Amino acid sequence: MARVAILRFPGTWSDRDFAHALSLAGAETEILWHEDVRLDGFDAAIVPGGFAYGDYVRAGAIARLSPAIRELRRFADAGKPVLGSCNGFQILCEAGMLPGALTRNAGLEFRCDWVSMRIESDATPFTRGLGGEVVRMPIAHGEGCWVAGEETVERVEAEGLVVFRYVDERGAATAAGNPNGSMNNVAGLRNAAGNVVGLMPHPERCAEPLLGGTDGMRLLDRLVASLGTSPASVGA
Repeated sequence: MARVAILRFPGTWSDRDFAHALSLAGAETEILWHEDVRLDGFDAAIVPGGFAYGDYVRAGAIARLSPAIRELRRFADAGKPVLGSCNGFQILCEAGMLPGALTRNAGLEFRCDWVSMRIESDATPFTRGLGGEVVRMPIAHGEGCWVAGEETVERVEAEGLVVFRYVDERGAATAAGNPNGSMNNVAGLRNAAGNVVGLMPHPERCAEPLLGGTDGMRLLDRLVASLGTSPASVGA
């Protein structure tokens, strides 16, 4: 059975949601306190949502200094899958594991809603075989506007590092479909190797029909399948 580590920082609150969703996908999980993280023996790692250190200074800016990040980098450099959702995406960007940064939403409003995204890359263990599909997931963030310098934006697009892009009800990447003002409607990215992925929406919150959708489970199923187990979920 695949073993997945879930990191917990002061202020993290989506760790148990991920543990539940991953159990539905057939994985064994363990929630690890950030000061004591040792990832030997784990097959993948999750950096979940919340408000690490209260998002003081800037979302993810303090969490990136945690001893857990050094261990997470080592884990990722070994080719192991890492997923950061919402605050986890912010932390991965602040730590330099993904390009760009997440800033205050356009309009300075906290957005809590369901959004549509087009999967732009299937070169990750989370999106294998899903390229071009439109999925629907919930968001809940105040600092989800992805920004980067012009050269970085050009590189991200040229190298196919955009994994998820906000779209409207017709599947077009328009301003109407962009909930936070992210440059180029970016909702999620990968690193060059494809094993580190971050996104602002919450796949763990759409893992069962009772929650309003199961598209998040499609990502988690593919992760578990890539680790050599058989997914057993409602969303495949």
